[in-house]
Amino acid sequence: MSELTRKTIAELRDGYASGAFSATEVTGDYLAAMEAGRALNAYVAETPDMALTMAADSDARIASGEARPLEGVPLGIKDLFCTEGVHAQAASHILDGFRPTYESTVTSNLWADGAVMLGKLNMDEFAMGSSNETSCYGPVVNPWRSGGSNAPLVPGGSSGGSATAVAAELCAGATGTDTGGSIRQPAAFTGIVGVKPTYGRCSRWGIIAFASSLDQAGPLARTVRDSAILMRSMASVDEKDTTSADVPLGDYEAAVGESVRGLRIGIPSEYRMDGMPHVIETIWEQGKSWLRDAGAEIVDISLPHTKYALPAYYIVAPAEASSNLARYDGVRYGLRVPGDDIISMYEKTRAEGFGTEVKRRVLIGTYVLSAGYYDAYYLRAQKVRALIKRDFETAFDDGVDAILTPATPTAAFGVASKTLSSPIEMYLNDIFTVTVNMAGLPGIAVPAGLDDDGLPLGLQVIGRPFDEAMLFRVGQVIEEAAGRFTPERWW
Repeated sequence: MSELTRKTIAELRDGYASGAFSATEVTGDYLAAMEAGRALNAYVAETPDMALTMAADSDARIASGEARPLEGVPLGIKDLFCTEGVHAQAASHILDGFRPTYESTVTSNLWADGAVMLGKLNMDEFAMGSSNETSCYGPVVNPWRSGGSNAPLVPGGSSGGSATAVAAELCAGATGTDTGGSIRQPAAFTGIVGVKPTYGRCSRWGIIAFASSLDQAGPLARTVRDSAILMRSMASVDEKDTTSADVPLGDYEAAVGESVRGLRIGIPSEYRMDGMPHVIETIWEQGKSWLRDAGAEIVDISLPHTKYALPAYYIVAPAEASSNLARYDGVRYGLRVPGDDIISMYEKTRAEGFGTEVKRRVLIGTYVLSAGYYDAYYLRAQKVRALIKRDFETAFDDGVDAILTPATPTAAFGVASKTLSSPIEMYLNDIFTVTVNMAGLPGIAVPAGLDDDGLPLGLQVIGRPFDEAMLFRVGQVIEEAAGRFTPERWW
């Protein structure tokens, strides 16, 4: 482990400016860390030659005084993002050998701002999972260990490779996507910061789709400031994405450190779930105290349709997934399994190419969209979604500036401890996060403490549409009060 890989993105930027070290040195140390950390299974493809070439270009720009906002910052990219000429398989066999001939808008923005690509990161297959165990490359391992135990823990999902790589210092920051909590939940499980922007803030063009009305790209980083720096580069208006919103970007980094005095922070009563672990309640209470001590006003609010969010989500998301995944048929790219005729080829390719969880969700989605069931399931779920969105609008209209909740119902759990026993138990991990996606709102997960076994826990801040700056403002207060958490190296 190098001193350079411990540095935050903000510290790298300052170090480059002062000439304390070079982008090539930093990139070389990260490549060495990636090699040493392969037991974590965070990367599914490494791009060392590309990384060193990009770093050398960054050093030249820095020397000439033409440094860009992310000049020389080594990043990992979730395998869901298309990267020109580089492996992009969404961690699925159905896309075996796929190398896109184009670049996603988000990664194009990052490279245009000077970032360095270290490789592609593991994830749940097609982003369907809450533990990073559905990947065709095998599970990602959380760098944290529980109470001296050697038992492997999940990093959360679907952006588990991104979260582990950032927490284990295998990259300075990473991209993720969040459909129902897939950035915020793994960030909480690994003791880092994860941001789910407002729907439409970051372009979805070039990101392999799971559920198109819910998916949103966002950053994972070690600090609130780093996440703000990455967010500013990732976000943009994009004419290639019809859902991209032409709303002015904020100065996100400037919001970090702004006072929260006078802000009204809402505490939704519906998030106090039956059987909630005492440690989650304690962390939540601590978060309220930190914000109150910083001058914010804590107010109780009601989001009455919260209890319907999870079942509605698991109708809407699989329905959209079944439609999006219909394009993977073995004809144009990816895996192809020969059959006796075209229909047989389709069936055999999809049967072999898709994993169990993806098949489960495609079946659910096809069922709820089928004749005779559309009104009873999908249409009703969309009506519930509108009610959930209205709950948040009411709270914000009543003067609440942001909402504070737990990020997850538990700390990280053991590999293979839930997926085999009950898929429903796994789905419940999204209980605090899916409402944000259903309403299209921005949310951030910030490390807030450790449980009795020494595992990280996070708090979630939810903001008004397109007010990501508020997330960084409130999140910084939590980070300063709680401190930063780093796993003890064992790999």
